[in-house]
Parts: sequence; structure tokens; C-alpha cells
Amino acid sequence: MGPLITDVHRDKVSSYVDIAEADGAKIVVDGRGFQVDGHEDGFFFGPTLIDDIPTTSRAYQEEIFGPVLSVVRVQSYEEGLDLINSGQFGNGTAIFTNDGGAARRFQNEVQVGMIGINVPIPVPVAYHSFGGWKQSLFGDAKAYGVHGFDFFTREKAITARWLDPATRHHSENTGINLGFPQNH
Repeated sequence: MGPLITDVHRDKVSSYVDIAEADGAKIVVDGRGFQVDGHEDGFFFGPTLIDDIPTTSRAYQEEIFGPVLSVVRVQSYEEGLDLINSGQFGNGTAIFTNDGGAARRFQNEVQVGMIGINVPIPVPVAYHSFGGWKQSLFGDAKAYGVHGFDFFTREKAITARWLDPATRHHSENTGINLGFPQNH
């Protein structure tokens, strides 16, 4: 894991760990104060594992965007599914099971954009769309997959009619539809 983008973001990630701890969660692995030899000025934040985080904690309810994994324990499949589906975000989730029926049921019932089955981080390869559902999606198009063409392209339709200089008559109408990269 490289550094975070700014010191402000690093401090924000750290504040979420502080919040989780204040809310009674157990900090199993603490990445606050993480240093990399030879990079004293970097915005590094070490891997962090938070266990038994209350679902009422802001550290659970908001997306952290840092190397932080929070664990919420549930007693049943139904309780876990309800926990995921009741949240305001729907970016990615995973299930680990040897039961194909449970996996199939999960993929059909969970309301999330990227689903991993026995895969810890369900980020697809580039020809599939990356992105979630609910508040985890920004805009109306995704940057990868077939949606990427729309995301990175702005159409322009051009219709032209020119006088033929030799005859002073109009040439045939021509319709051209070009795609131009957007400035993202």
C-alpha cells in the first residue's frame, strides 16, 4: 500500500479509527503512526483491522477510503444480508462458502454492485464495470466495461453540405458521427 493522497486524507482515515475505538470497537491492528523508512514526509497509513465495530459508529456508517478493514459479527446469513442491504452504500461485498446454493442465493439477494464469492476484494478486470450501487456510485456511468465508452466519450454529430467548386452545385449530404474523448 502506497501513501494516501494528502496529509488531510491520512488524518481523516486516522480520525475514523479514533471514532471506532471511542465507540467500543477493538483495534486489532493499528495503522496510525505508521512510518516507512526513508519516507518520513509521506502520507502513509498502515493496514488497520477493527473488530466488533458497532453499526451505530460513524466509522462503520461512512466510507473510509483507506487501508482499514472493519469487522461486524452477525449470527446468521439472514442477519448478514439484512445488514448489507440496509446500508446506504453498495460498492462491494464478499461471501466465503463451500455451499454453491448459499453463494447463488447471496449473489441474487445482495444489493451491491460488485460481489466476490470466495474472493476477498471483488474488483473485476477492466472489461467489467467497476462501481457500486446506492450512494457508492457517482454519476450515471461507470469508468470500465462497456459503460466506459460512454463515460470517456462525448458524441458530436456533424452534418455538412458543400458547394462543388467545379459545378457550383451542392454535393451529397454527409452525416458524420464522431466520438471524442472527454476531459476527465
